Amino acid sequence: MKAFAGLLDLLLFTPSPHGKIQHLIHYFNETENPDRGYALAALTGALDLKAIKPAQIRKLIEKRLDAVLFRYSNDFVGDIVETTALTWDSHKQVSSKIYQLHEVIERLQNTKQGQITDCVEMLLDELPAQERYTFLKLATGGVRVGVSTHLARKALAKFGQVDISAIEELWHGLEPPYANLFSWLEGRAEKPRNLAKAPFHSFMLAHALEEKEPKEITPQIYAAEWKWDGVRVQLVSEKGVAKLYSRAGDDISNAFPDILENVDFEGRLDGQLLIANSLTGKNNGLFSISDFATLQKRLNSKTVSKKILEKSPAIIRLYDYLKIGDKDLRPLPFKVRRQKLEHFFQIERTRFDLSPLISFQNFGDLKSMRQNPPDKMIKGLMLKQWQSPYLKGRPKEHWYQWKREPFRMDAVLLYVQMSHGRGAGLYTDFTFALWTDDNALVPVGKASCMLNDEELLIIDKFVSENTVERFGPVRSVRAEAEFGLVLEVAFEGVDRSMRHKSGIVLRLPHIARLRMDKAPKEADTLAKLKKLL
Repeated sequence: MKAFAGLLDLLLFTPSPHGKIQHLIHYFNETENPDRGYALAALTGALDLKAIKPAQIRKLIEKRLDAVLFRYSNDFVGDIVETTALTWDSHKQVSSKIYQLHEVIERLQNTKQGQITDCVEMLLDELPAQERYTFLKLATGGVRVGVSTHLARKALAKFGQVDISAIEELWHGLEPPYANLFSWLEGRAEKPRNLAKAPFHSFMLAHALEEKEPKEITPQIYAAEWKWDGVRVQLVSEKGVAKLYSRAGDDISNAFPDILENVDFEGRLDGQLLIANSLTGKNNGLFSISDFATLQKRLNSKTVSKKILEKSPAIIRLYDYLKIGDKDLRPLPFKVRRQKLEHFFQIERTRFDLSPLISFQNFGDLKSMRQNPPDKMIKGLMLKQWQSPYLKGRPKEHWYQWKREPFRMDAVLLYVQMSHGRGAGLYTDFTFALWTDDNALVPVGKASCMLNDEELLIIDKFVSENTVERFGPVRSVRAEAEFGLVLEVAFEGVDRSMRHKSGIVLRLPHIARLRMDKAPKEADTLAKLKKLL
């Protein structure tokens, strides 16, 4: 437990993904099975424990500590788990027994649900303070230290010096504590067999197209299609089991039962997950598509109600055909796979439509179409070699993505926050605002900057001389019509949002440059931004 408790502390206070990966690799090297396997499961949400609720913890602590004192302490600390770990008054001296992580987990797993509170109380009595905190995080299912499943897989790949795609394709057939996985990664055993039903296969990804005109982009060599604003997915149906996977290899099937209910084939398809405005009628064979924010709500939903299913029906706009029955199509050229995909649509498909290919004569045609797409839900172009097999990862010269130029606006700097990594010690995280009709500033977004060192120093000096208020690491700066800093903000789109005072949320904003030539009164208005909706 002590080693895992130390790992959680390191992960919590390490902001960079690279740093987190290094901590995980060190832990995997220094920790034996099954502890490291259970730690991996806890970090990735794969650990099945009988959880204890915060209300039960409160009852336990109030048996040992005055209720009023506990409430005051909890108000100060802000977290019931941390407060309990710090204030727990053991009835006996802390045990000299050194608990291993697997011992604690197995005790929780083997305890009957009705006895879980007694089990937690006994372990709280026997563990030292730091380990009590870690134990309670496990028992409440709250191990959140900024480690995604994808980041954990990257750490495993570096630990075992294997390609991450090999781990992604095995992942859904593995179970904690992953002894066979670690034996393989350490070179002590053969690669585990993939026992998952309807397993994940790695995606083929595209390189960004350079701005200069590539002479080889011709209709004889490349197919062109639109890049839609959704989530890339693979839909797999094998031996009566259907699953939906994101690009990161996460199983998102539970959030989209309406897709799986309409699977009437055996095979594997690649496409873009979208939300349709309506399932009744198509325009030129395509559903009318809702904005990305609507899709994001469904992705974030733990349970999908009947109302959500009716109001936000999911569809897949198909790009590629990877498997028919037991036949793997990935080695075939894209042109052949596309023909088979078109044949798939000879039967009407309720929750699917086909991403159309775009006719073009030369690269100039593509340039024009990229900046003037026929639908607001289009983010740019995809260019695919007709002869490309479907390969893992991001092979060069096979596929290109060419996003349209971002939207831009001038906004007023309101708040700043110090960053880590490059620019550490300087203010690089900015909240910016636009003018309302009554000449007030309303925040519309927050972004990290892509400025040079000289511009960062200008902002740092401005903040030092013009801080109005302090909120922990955040600084509020002067922002008036005649005095302040104006930033040029680039972003990919804008959606409605009920959570934000401005009523909108920006897609992927970043600070492009300082506008020292503009006064704050010359910044853009919220009304102008809302026209993009």
